[in-house]
Amino acid sequence: MKTIITSSGDNVNAKFDLRFGRAGWFCVYDKETHTTNFIENSFKNSNGGAGTKSSEMAAELGAEQIISGHFGPKAKDMLDKFNIRMIELDDEELNVKDVILKIENN
Repeated sequence: MKTIITSSGDNVNAKFDLRFGRAGWFCVYDKETHTTNFIENSFKNSNGGAGTKSSEMAAELGAEQIISGHFGPKAKDMLDKFNIRMIELDDEELNVKDVILKIENN
């Protein structure tokens, strides 16, 4: 299962980013292979539509679920259309590695 984790940086020690569409990076974590791939979010500075564009990007990356702090209403609509599960986690003290451990323990 591929999970996108919103991140402030390009490694597992980076802080978990509470923003979906404006997150600096997406960590694509594959639970089956235990691998991570960091993709820069090219829509983070968009004037508008960052959430919907990021939703399309998540679908293209093959994400089955996304863990972030908050999803806007338009992003939620798009992710629902793509059948991508949204998990809201409101803890800005976590880093990406902490979130991966939560995935592994579920």
